[in-house]
Amino acid sequence: MGNRFSMAGRVAVVTGGGTGIGRASALVLAEHGADVVLAGRRSEPLEETAAEIEALGRRVLAVRTDVMKADECRTLVDTTIAELGHLDVLVNHAGGGATKALMTWTDDEWQHALDLNLSSAWYLSRAAAEPMLAQGKGAIVNISSGAGLLAMPQAPAYAAAKAGLNNLTGSMAAAWTRKGVRVNCIACGAVRTPGLEAEAQHQGFAVDVIGQTNASGRIAEPDEIGYGVLFFASDASSYCSGQTLYMHGGPGPAGV
Repeated sequence: MGNRFSMAGRVAVVTGGGTGIGRASALVLAEHGADVVLAGRRSEPLEETAAEIEALGRRVLAVRTDVMKADECRTLVDTTIAELGHLDVLVNHAGGGATKALMTWTDDEWQHALDLNLSSAWYLSRAAAEPMLAQGKGAIVNISSGAGLLAMPQAPAYAAAKAGLNNLTGSMAAAWTRKGVRVNCIACGAVRTPGLEAEAQHQGFAVDVIGQTNASGRIAEPDEIGYGVLFFASDASSYCSGQTLYMHGGPGPAGV
């Protein structure tokens, strides 16, 4: 059967690929043979990650992209195919959100959270699916959050968007799996990322305290999520589609 985790000969697009889980996922995919296209709004972290991937001997592109805009998502797909020949894997990692009391959210903040965490995956998945369906194979991996599975009064817009992403994963899988394109999702617990560290500093708590609530007694490192992405992107998960995997260190004393 060979190495079913091998990504040799495949091209992967990773949004939010300059930092955190996106960066880690891009590096894991490259380490296993993939050529990678990094997309995001900030050029500097994209270029830094691109240099790391290039050092692994892989082809890499850094494409400045606002994934909240449908036309830029399509341009990203077109650029990938023009430069690297094909598109085999899409990792919808770009996202994020603030925490604040439910009644203090403005309508613009609500819409921004939906656009960043849900609409972006809608735009880019449909654009990427066209060449994947034409070649009869492909894998889409959505990066969601445990917030989409729980009641989150301090992050209602983010949680609602991630719940929508979980559901959208199933809908796209139902539409495309028989045509060769698998769609899966990872709902992450707390992960040591710049975003979480900034939020912890803003809220005045230590990041590692969060990990004490799960069975592992710690938060995740970004590359641990990256290996989950590798599973869904590779042939190791060839019989898996439409699933949301909750990677959160195991249920703690409260059972969640």
